[in-house]
Amino acid sequence: MKKPAALLAAATALIAGTSVGTSVAASAADPAGTRVTSLQQTAAEVLAGHPKPLHVSADAVRYDGLTLTNAPKGKAALKDLDCGYGHLCMVVKGTKFDFYKCQTWTVNNWTGDGPFTNNQTPGTVAKFFNQDGSVRWTSTAYQAGTATWDPIWSLRPC
Repeated sequence: MKKPAALLAAATALIAGTSVGTSVAASAADPAGTRVTSLQQTAAEVLAGHPKPLHVSADAVRYDGLTLTNAPKGKAALKDLDCGYGHLCMVVKGTKFDFYKCQTWTVNNWTGDGPFTNNQTPGTVAKFFNQDGSVRWTSTAYQAGTATWDPIWSLRPC
């Protein structure tokens, strides 16, 4: 009987325009409550030194110049990483990072391997840095492939 009551509360809150509707609706879209939490946790872990996100939804965490989403599933999806023109995209630990602002991004807890696509304007060089600030590797647009993320401590898309 809790589900009908929750749906009634969600509908009432949505009609009233209260924030309760937002949280209940998000719970209905993600019954386990893991999708938003997972993205929020990843954002908090990886981007601890950056300002708070501008927008958080069930599908994305958006910063000024970066969007985090759940990575596509399956090997075929990862080989063809969807990345808009002018963007630098990568998958790290199951999260897709879509950078579209030229600035230095400090990151933490990047480990493992994952696909990347540098779909910025031709010739734009993305730089990935070690802990001491030295360049670990670079990618010149257009380029796509698989990278080893550990240890990457910061990056500059352009």
